[in-house]
Amino acid sequence: MITALLLFWPALAALLVLLIKGQGAKKVAFVAALVEFALSLFALSGFNAENGGTQLALNFPWIESAGISFSIGMDGISILMVLLTTFLVPLIVLSSFKHDYKNPNVFYALILFMQTGLIGVFVAMDAFLFYFMWEVALIPIYFIAAVWGGENRIKVTFKFFVYTIFGSLFMLAAFVYLYLQTPGIHSSDVNAFYQLALSSGEQSWIFWFLFIAFAIKMPVFPFHTWQPDTYTESPTQATMLLSGIMLKMGIYGVIRWLLPIVPMGVSQWDELVLILAIIGIVYGSIIAIRQRDLKRLVAYSSIAHVGLIAAGIFTLNEQGLQGGVIQMLSHGINVVGLFFIIDIIFSRTNTREITSLGGITQNAKALSIFFMILLLGSVALPLTNGFVGEFLLLSGVFQYNYIYGAVAGLTIILGAVYMLRMFQGVMFGTKSEATESFTDLTMNEMAVLIPLVIMVFWIGLFPNTFLSISEPAVINLLSIINR
Repeated sequence: MITALLLFWPALAALLVLLIKGQGAKKVAFVAALVEFALSLFALSGFNAENGGTQLALNFPWIESAGISFSIGMDGISILMVLLTTFLVPLIVLSSFKHDYKNPNVFYALILFMQTGLIGVFVAMDAFLFYFMWEVALIPIYFIAAVWGGENRIKVTFKFFVYTIFGSLFMLAAFVYLYLQTPGIHSSDVNAFYQLALSSGEQSWIFWFLFIAFAIKMPVFPFHTWQPDTYTESPTQATMLLSGIMLKMGIYGVIRWLLPIVPMGVSQWDELVLILAIIGIVYGSIIAIRQRDLKRLVAYSSIAHVGLIAAGIFTLNEQGLQGGVIQMLSHGINVVGLFFIIDIIFSRTNTREITSLGGITQNAKALSIFFMILLLGSVALPLTNGFVGEFLLLSGVFQYNYIYGAVAGLTIILGAVYMLRMFQGVMFGTKSEATESFTDLTMNEMAVLIPLVIMVFWIGLFPNTFLSISEPAVINLLSIINR
């Protein structure tokens, strides 16, 4: 029941927010998002971390004659993704309080509707329910970006929509085929898919149908071209949703729906995927170094980080998968914090160009501290959240192939280059005309950044808090893959 409540509460709250006119909508949306976070903590309190299977499940017929069920539940991987979602959404809503968006009730209702889709993706145990929630998450973010985005928002969001729908159709085709292969009364339950005895040829093409859908969402090179423009043109809150949570849908899809269903297909193509992921690491990092727009720089850095996560999980060893799970949490926290700080700088200076900034630290000591902590987490400094995930991921890649591991390890060096150069150009040096009267953080802005910084150190200092939750599920997943 608690899983169903987690799924439907944001949608019910969104309907309430739609009825509220004026700026009161943001306060109701924030309270609703906090309630959702409290529900996720309650779910965690009833979760047995030693059990690697599905818990807190609910299953009843949806289309009974077709064997399609409304089946939801959570294992250790799912619940961490739910916690990430419910932790970040209130902060994303709170980060928007300084903005006066037109039709705020619609804006905040769309955020809550999107949260329903995101939660649905992470708890769905039925293929067609997963596909339905996948699309539910897409629609709100499309309208948020298209209505409240920048000057080129229509062209950019249309490209994003076409890319995503294109991938979704491949996923749907694969799910329909898998469904038709289940014996007797067909079933679309994930466990029924796990038990299918598919030939090597079948697994090969199903692999690519599913991988393309998930790779576009992450995105993995060369399926990434929609991402930088979409992140840049979208309003900051949409960018946070896309980078902090939505791209995790693609990574989660690989872990839940790709690796265990077509293990022979994975074994045929895993090396190619690793090569693409490593190309993405180097490509994203080099392009990030060349960027002068803060938002585009962080967008390209995200491609590099996701490339490492993809490389790690396709090693099919425990370190790589555990690293992927913990890095999803860390990346979500760091990238949301960085995009919020960029939004703070833009709101005070009306520019995101590094060459037009400088000297901010002279007037904004608190901002400098928060910015540096989140930046160090992003470049994987030991004792921060990014270090745990990157260490496990690189360990997994080195176990697979030491040459691939060495090249993937460039993410640490290149990440430090573009992040520290960005910090130096923005925060140090001589004040510019745009930063002359720069003011430090407000209480509202600190209320967003403090929880993020706490998580940077919590994951960095006490990673077993989270690794112990996902470990049994990862081991169970590996047993299914290697059966």
